[in-house]
Amino acid sequence: MAPPDSGSPDGGRRQGILFDVDGTLIDSSYIHTISWWGAFRQQGYDIPMASIHYYVGMGGDRLVDSLLPAGRDRSLDSEIMASHGALYASHWPALRTFDGAKDLLAQCHAAGLSVALASSARKQDLQVMKAVLDSDAFLDAATSANDAKESKPAPDILVAALEAIGVEAADAIFVGDAVWDMKAAGALGIPAIGVTCGGVRASELREAGAVEVYDGPRDLLQNLTSSAIGRLLAGA
Repeated sequence: MAPPDSGSPDGGRRQGILFDVDGTLIDSSYIHTISWWGAFRQQGYDIPMASIHYYVGMGGDRLVDSLLPAGRDRSLDSEIMASHGALYASHWPALRTFDGAKDLLAQCHAAGLSVALASSARKQDLQVMKAVLDSDAFLDAATSANDAKESKPAPDILVAALEAIGVEAADAIFVGDAVWDMKAAGALGIPAIGVTCGGVRASELREAGAVEVYDGPRDLLQNLTSSAIGRLLAGA
């Protein structure tokens, strides 16, 4: 999608909202967990699922490096990531949105915000998840791991999303479900809203920098006016 013209209709600065996708809008965090678990086992690594889930939300390269021994044969890392991709793809037909996800995107769009997806997913996975979301009418841009040099918790993907919608970091909000989402937003000074539907506790999200935490898209939608999104729209 082409970035919108700069500036809002009333001549003010354009405001935007960025969304993570896996675990935030799509119920896929545990599908990623079991896919990584299977990919590691194919190479002889028995990594507990709880340990894997903690790192879901990072880019695949960082996740692998965080979970495997430093002295390993790193030439196998690309095979592990490819295996994860194949195993995750086998679950594509089972992907579902969280309750309220499409409505939340629609309401943010209707409120005049530029809406972008800022995901660590591979481009092909993001295309599938966009189809599941069925919300292209409410999206101004969508960026994936292919648009960033460094993956989360580095902020590169968020920078790419901001550039795609022509919004400054000071005029944006980010919504995500992982500690790494909060850290990426914090690196740019973007207020981050956490959602616990991806399986990360509210206390962990707040400790990582979330300004507020909701159960999921429906909970955030029901509290939109009083949330950081509402305050952004009100200019507070």
